[in-house]
Amino acid sequence: MTDRELIEVLMARLEVLEKEVSHLREENLDLRERLAKFENPKNSRNSSVPPSKDENRPKKNQSLRKSTGKKPGGQPGHKGNTLRMTADPDHIMELRPDYCRNCGSSLAGTASEVDRSRQTVDIPPIRAVWTEYRTYGAQCACGCRTVADFPVGVDAPVSYGSNIEGLIGYFHARQYLPFKRMKEMMGDVFNVDISEGGIHYLLARFADRATPLYETIRQRVAASAVVGADETGVKVNGEKHWFWTWQNELLTYIAHSESRGKSAIDAHFPGGFPGATLVRDGWRPQTGTVAGHHQTCLAHLLRDLNYLSQKYDGTKWAADLGKLLLDAIGLGRNGSCEKYDTERADIVQRLQKLLGEPPDKKQKELYTFYRRMCRERQNLFTFLYIPEVPPDNNGSERAVRNVKVKQKISGQFKNAGKAQNFAKIRSVIDTTIKNGMNVLDALSLIAKLQPQASN
Repeated sequence: MTDRELIEVLMARLEVLEKEVSHLREENLDLRERLAKFENPKNSRNSSVPPSKDENRPKKNQSLRKSTGKKPGGQPGHKGNTLRMTADPDHIMELRPDYCRNCGSSLAGTASEVDRSRQTVDIPPIRAVWTEYRTYGAQCACGCRTVADFPVGVDAPVSYGSNIEGLIGYFHARQYLPFKRMKEMMGDVFNVDISEGGIHYLLARFADRATPLYETIRQRVAASAVVGADETGVKVNGEKHWFWTWQNELLTYIAHSESRGKSAIDAHFPGGFPGATLVRDGWRPQTGTVAGHHQTCLAHLLRDLNYLSQKYDGTKWAADLGKLLLDAIGLGRNGSCEKYDTERADIVQRLQKLLGEPPDKKQKELYTFYRRMCRERQNLFTFLYIPEVPPDNNGSERAVRNVKVKQKISGQFKNAGKAQNFAKIRSVIDTTIKNGMNVLDALSLIAKLQPQASN
């Protein structure tokens, strides 16, 4: 073999080795990336993953909340609440001495005065009140016999009253009692015998009565200036469905859907919220919803940044963005007004600088997050310009959290209709609470309304 031929063979071999090395490098990077997910897994402490998905359920020691340095419990100067005496007791028991404790002489007929008083508060045994309605007929001189009508709602030989119907709705959607325990409580505590089937019937009827108010809530949410949105999974007859919420400080609208996609939004708010600021997370159907303005949930972003900082140890970009978001939240607490124009401009400039200095593309998840921030840059600090807009979506998360509590206590829903009934009743309850009203009183009033559909 000549020298030239040897060189050609070696060059060809070198080319093959270079391709192999390049392939191995790419493979090595990919394996490192995949391994990093196991070394720094997402969990409830550093992301939006629920605690139920945590491996080995680690302690929640990485909350976004920072220590204030104060001891737990009431702080100095805090006014405590204790059981107080009433000025108008229902019963007064007068306890007068019968004899002298010193000499034993009778004190009967001796004048006495009040020395001290104590009170107890208790609930008497609860007894159901039965009301019988009797209609009478009378013969007119013209020969026509007229019979009086029963009141509205008294439609069967025996039926449950509005207070019981409201109480059933309260136990179901506010206290999350399973049907068996609800039946037991109605019998043991209220002395009312009702079957589980009867409870199902009353809940369906109550949901029908609540439908007009539920629709009113939807319309008012659609016309609101600020709307928060979120969704969460729910089990319905063994299948995964979804509960959606759209809410603000005074209203909560919750709806069941089989979809987590845009069709669920279109079913309730087909026109979106053109006159409102939509506060939401990064779920694509939410980001694509029509709205006057958008506000991305900064709490979600901070949790994501915690995870990315752990995965890519020492990355300055994630730490700088996290600091920027916290500074913006702090400024928002001071109020969004003209006197903070300089501070707001500084925050926007810091964001522009960060987005102009992207992280290393080899840090794939961090770079993907960076690209997302480039798309969301107009939606990060809306709350600094519109005072009514919060920087996070915590209100919406609280609105859908109740269905998780409901499932942990009572299990899944049997069908989509019962899931939607719960959504209706819970919407009314949350709206009642937000407006400072007594929940049980409100439900009892709704139970007096006429049903919107026959059962």
